[in-house]
Amino acid sequence: MKRIFLIALFTLLLSSSSSFAQTTQTCTNYRFTTHNNKYGACVDLQALNSFVHWSYDEATGSVDLAYRHVGMQPTRWIAWAINPTGKGMVGSQSLVAYRNPNGILKAYTSPVMSYGTKLQEGNLSFQVPKISADFSNNEMIIYATIVLPKNMTTVSHVWQEGPVRSDNHLGMHSLGGDNVKSMGTLDLLSGKVTTTKGGTSGTLHFKQVHGIINAASWGFLMPVGAITARYMKVFQSADPAWFSAHIICQSSAYLLGIAGAGTGIYLGNKSHGIQHSTHRTIGILLLVLGFIQVLALKLRPKKEHKYRIWWNFYHHSVGYAIIILSIFNIFEGFNILNPLKIWRLVYACVLIVLGAIAVILEVVTWVIVIRRRRRIENPASNITAVA
Repeated sequence: MKRIFLIALFTLLLSSSSSFAQTTQTCTNYRFTTHNNKYGACVDLQALNSFVHWSYDEATGSVDLAYRHVGMQPTRWIAWAINPTGKGMVGSQSLVAYRNPNGILKAYTSPVMSYGTKLQEGNLSFQVPKISADFSNNEMIIYATIVLPKNMTTVSHVWQEGPVRSDNHLGMHSLGGDNVKSMGTLDLLSGKVTTTKGGTSGTLHFKQVHGIINAASWGFLMPVGAITARYMKVFQSADPAWFSAHIICQSSAYLLGIAGAGTGIYLGNKSHGIQHSTHRTIGILLLVLGFIQVLALKLRPKKEHKYRIWWNFYHHSVGYAIIILSIFNIFEGFNILNPLKIWRLVYACVLIVLGAIAVILEVVTWVIVIRRRRRIENPASNITAVA
């Protein structure tokens, strides 16, 4: 019995030491077992237990490479990418690999055009004659041959890992820890590596600020201001308080919207040519329409003026158009940023609550208006009621 226990303990220690050696290995002492590839250079990447091995042919721009990620679960995906137009995730040309629920490995290419990417399969801006993957002992490797433009010897690269969902789609990677440190530059000739710090997390922070500001301004305060103007003015005791509340809501929303536009301009400058044209166009249109609405307040005719009815029609139409476009653009922003589903759900619930309030107030105000009209049309009944 004692001998069996010692054998089991020795086996456990041997397994643990093997696992520890795997996670603390360096690229220089690694030996490829399933491929007889010999690479001329390699680097230990600073995040995500990852390594890159490569051989570079300067004459042709061809790079034979292997990207390794160790200590990972089989239900995860990995990606390594070169960004030929800038730094960071957007614009990167990625090599992706994962194992589907049936245990079949898939390796493919995916151009990353936005932060909301699902890593869809597609052609890269440079040639990839070969790509394959291997998974064993909690280590996944992407093997590939890529052909870069001549004289591109220093590249900006990023690497990531994330979950594979049960529906066989790739889930969002973590937005903290090593996942926002996995970027830098790589010199293919010398093997020199430069770490880029804070770029991804800084841009992500501005994206979050941009989304919060615009959701609060265009997506919440604007509808609240419209509800205030439409329904509070029916109550005689709320006049002129409703007008002041309406002005405060809409003005605050527009000023916050300008701040949101400023963060949007900053993000556009950081996107290195990758633009979200629909989201940007609607944002510009909202700023223009909002400015016209503010300007229209200075041109508002008096109630008894003959053109007041046309001014009302214009003001209401533009106001409702702003609200509809704002809501659409906020969901467009969700598609770009791809936050946790809870944020979409929270905003959808806010819209449902505001819609329910509007429906209830619509019924209440119509009841009040109809009663007032009856009193005006039949004043005798009011006298009788008083008597």
